[in-house]
Amino acid sequence: MTEAPNSPAVGSLWASSSAPAPKLPRLEAELSAEVAIVGAGFSGLSAAHALEKRGISAVVLEANSIGWGASGRNGGVVTSKFRVSFPEIARAYDLPTAKRMHRIGHDAVQAVAELVAEFDIKSARFERTGNLRCAHTERARNAITVEAEWLRRELGDRTVSVMSRDQVAAETGSRAFTGGVLVGDSGTIHPLNYVCGIAAGLAARKVGIFERSPVERIRRESDGLLLETPAGTVRARQVIIATDAYSDLTPATRYFKRTIIPFRSAIIATDRLPAAIDAKLMVGRRSYSETRRMMKWFRKVDSRVVFGGRGAFGGEDAPSAFDALQRAMVSLFPDLGQIGIAFRWAGFVGMTLSQLPHVGRLDDRTCFCLGYNGAGVAMASLLGRYAAAFAVGESPDVGLLDAARLKSVPFYPLREPGVRLVAAWYQFLDAIGC
Repeated sequence: MTEAPNSPAVGSLWASSSAPAPKLPRLEAELSAEVAIVGAGFSGLSAAHALEKRGISAVVLEANSIGWGASGRNGGVVTSKFRVSFPEIARAYDLPTAKRMHRIGHDAVQAVAELVAEFDIKSARFERTGNLRCAHTERARNAITVEAEWLRRELGDRTVSVMSRDQVAAETGSRAFTGGVLVGDSGTIHPLNYVCGIAAGLAARKVGIFERSPVERIRRESDGLLLETPAGTVRARQVIIATDAYSDLTPATRYFKRTIIPFRSAIIATDRLPAAIDAKLMVGRRSYSETRRMMKWFRKVDSRVVFGGRGAFGGEDAPSAFDALQRAMVSLFPDLGQIGIAFRWAGFVGMTLSQLPHVGRLDDRTCFCLGYNGAGVAMASLLGRYAAAFAVGESPDVGLLDAARLKSVPFYPLREPGVRLVAAWYQFLDAIGC
C-alpha cells in the first residue's frame, strides 16, 4: 500500500473532511475479556457494540488506526443488495431463502441508521435517499426492469421503482443511460466519520479499543485464547476476526486471507463544481451505479463528484487506474472534462467465491465476519452483531451467509493473474455490450 502506515485513507476526500478522530491508546498491558475482537472497522466495532449492550466485556485490537482499512476508504454507499440477485437466489434455492436474504439486506441498512442515531454521529451525514441503478444498454434495462417487477411481485418490495431514460437523464445529468431502477432503501454516508463516531461512542462507554496494536499471534490455552501484540496481550474466552480484505496484515489471521480475493477499488473526487454544472448533476443526492460487470458508481459530496470502480489485483495505487476512472467519468458526464481531480485513493474489496459475505463460527473459540463483496458499509454493520451473537453461544438465522459456505480460494498463489484475467474478460464483455 502507498498510504502511510498509521494514517486513515491518506489522499481521500474523507480524510480531508473528517471530524477529529478519537484518541485511542496502543495496547501496552496484559488484559482479560470475555471476547477479543481483531479489527476495528465497521464489523469489529459493531460486534463490540452488540457485546457492550449485553454487558459482556470485549477488547478491540486494531493493527493501524481507526478507518485505516476498508471502513475509511470506501465510497460511503449504504446498500441493501448483494452481488447475487434475489431472483438468482430464489432459482438456486427457493423463495423463502430469497425472502430471508432480502430481509437481511434491509436489516443491514437499518443497522447503520441505528448506530448513527444511538451515537448521534451527525458528522456521518447519513441520508437514506436511495440508490439508482443505471442501465448502460437496452438489454441491461430490460434485465433490471424484470428484476424490479419480480421484487415487487414475489417479495412485496415497494421501495423499488423503474425509471425511464428521460427520468434517469434528468436525475443524473447524463444521457448515457437507457433507463434505471431506483432502490429506495439505500443511502449515503461519510464512512470515515461513521466508523470514528462508533469508536468514540464505545470508548466513552469504557469499551477497550486499542490502535497500533496488531495481533501477531493467537495461542490456545486450557481455558481460552491468548492474543499477542508487540507491546501487550489479551486473554479471552472467544475471539472474533473482523479483518476482511486486510486479513494478510499479520500471521494471526492467515487462515482467513486464503478465503478472500482482494479486488482493488479506486476512487476519485473532483474539484468543487461550478454552480451551473452542480445544479444539473445527480440532483437526487443518491448513490448511482452502472449495470456493467466492471461497475462504476458515482455520487455527489459537497459539490464534488465522487466516482469509483473496481480494478484488478495490485498492491500499488497505479496512476493508470485513476486516469481510466477519470476517462470513464468524463464519458458519462462530458461537463466534467475541464474539472480537476482533487482526491485519489484506493483500497481492497474482500471478494468471496460465493459472492456473499459470511459470518459464524470457525471453531469452538473463533468466530468471524468478512467478505462483503463491495457492500460493506451496511452489511458489516449488521454482521458484526451476528458475530457477537455467535461468540456468546447463540445461532442466529443468517440465511446463506453461514460460516460453512465460506470456501478457501483454490490455487491461492495464482489469485493475482486469475483476477486480472477475470477483470479483462469482464471489460471485454462490457465493451461489446453483453
